Amino acid sequence: QVHLVESGGGPVQTGASLRLSCKSDDRMFSTYIMAWFRQAPGKEREFVAGVSQEGGKTNYADSVVGRFTISKDNPKNTMYLQMNSLKPDDTAVYYCASTLGLFKSLVLTSAEQFDAWGQGTQVTVSS
Repeated sequence: QVHLVESGGGPVQTGASLRLSCKSDDRMFSTYIMAWFRQAPGKEREFVAGVSQEGGKTNYADSVVGRFTISKDNPKNTMYLQMNSLKPDDTAVYYCASTLGLFKSLVLTSAEQFDAWGQGTQVTVSS
């Protein structure tokens, strides 16, 4: 079973930056398609950003385009989410997710497509 561990969350003020990390001890890490999702209180989990197996393809939710950057470092078994210009609306628990990829350039955006999830890391942005 894939084990994913997120880190890097915390309380920040509007306009600040954070970098989330998602690390795995799975030797098959390089074959996984991965993504970040988030869930705010009282809301459904939503897609934030996705990345292909080798990191060459990415996709973003409209609400974070131009502010967030997803990346995947296969030698380090780690995926990142660089978040800049944070807003109060970005406040949520952020989860990383993974699934085995069959196509190198494929990026997935639906939660149902992923079968492994981390425990989440809280991001709180105050105004």
